[in-house]
Amino acid sequence: MRRRVLALSTAVALGVGGAAVLTALPASAAVGCRVAYAVSSSWPGGFGATVTVTNLGDPLSSWTLVWSYSNGQTVTQAWNATVSQSGPTVTARNAGYNGAVATNGTASFGFNGSATGTNSIPTAFTLNGTACTGSTGPTTPATPPPSTPSTPGTGVPSDAAWVDSGQWASWTNSGYTLYNNIWGSGAGSQTIWARSGTNWGVVANHPRTSGVKSYPNTGKTLNRTLSSLSSVSSSFNVSVPADGDYATTYDIWADNHAYEVMIWTNQHGAVGPIAESYDANGAVPNVRNLSVGGHTWNVYRGSNGANAVFSFIRTNTSSGTIDLLAVMNWLRTNNWWGNVTVGELQFGFEITGTAGQSAFTTNSFSLNYS
Repeated sequence: MRRRVLALSTAVALGVGGAAVLTALPASAAVGCRVAYAVSSSWPGGFGATVTVTNLGDPLSSWTLVWSYSNGQTVTQAWNATVSQSGPTVTARNAGYNGAVATNGTASFGFNGSATGTNSIPTAFTLNGTACTGSTGPTTPATPPPSTPSTPGTGVPSDAAWVDSGQWASWTNSGYTLYNNIWGSGAGSQTIWARSGTNWGVVANHPRTSGVKSYPNTGKTLNRTLSSLSSVSSSFNVSVPADGDYATTYDIWADNHAYEVMIWTNQHGAVGPIAESYDANGAVPNVRNLSVGGHTWNVYRGSNGANAVFSFIRTNTSSGTIDLLAVMNWLRTNNWWGNVTVGELQFGFEITGTAGQSAFTTNSFSLNYS
């Protein structure tokens, strides 16, 4: 694949007699927590849900969340957590990259489940054995979230709510999940910051050598069949460096990463799409000047060896609104794919190299679907 997709790092073990799931014990116990459980989509016999855990107690290095169903629901697929189920009791453990949760920090994951008839939302949760009541216990005083002051020369705003330089650092806010996602070989340094899930940026310093170094992004996981979607739209406004090798791009994954759709809104330097053929000018588009989704694109198709890649590239713009469902339906109408299950929908900066320390900023972003 062209980048590491964190949602793949998930295992689901179901039923008695299944393979055992081994996990390290929590390094510290939570003494307060709050859980938001929401059914994000439903269909005959099934549903999708998202869970966000807020740690109100001491910082955690790993977590285990437990709840029980009252209507016979079963978890069938999960992402951003390892989920097992025994009878009505569901146990969700952190994946390898999201176990650390600071005081007042959050961890989120999602899953699909089966349900017939009533699909009641669970009312009781425990985090590392402690009931999540929305308040802290008496033994540990509440502490404020860590401050994120700006260091001169870093390019990180002083009012950022989250700052992290970790290779796979992630943060969830208001339904959006941000990833630093430094996945390519030969990468340099990169710090991600965010005021929210829709106002964020990175300060990167990657060598201008071949190969993508990173894809910092924000986004949501839909897990919806294409035919079940009545709308998918997104707006963006970005600021990008005057020099470097990069593209600002949506990245849409479908059918468990069998398909990847890249929608480039701007590009600079030594970057280009994957294509079926190339000439002296680079990649040769399969379709030229296609008007769909409110924009005009050159469209390319190819394969990176792991999955099919469809790329839509327009003249550079720093802001706009795209009817993403129209783009995806065009692919179906033209038999490039079928009634796929749309998984992750991400937006960010695919960076191959920078001209020294460079700032990429998403001033505003929205993604709405139904």
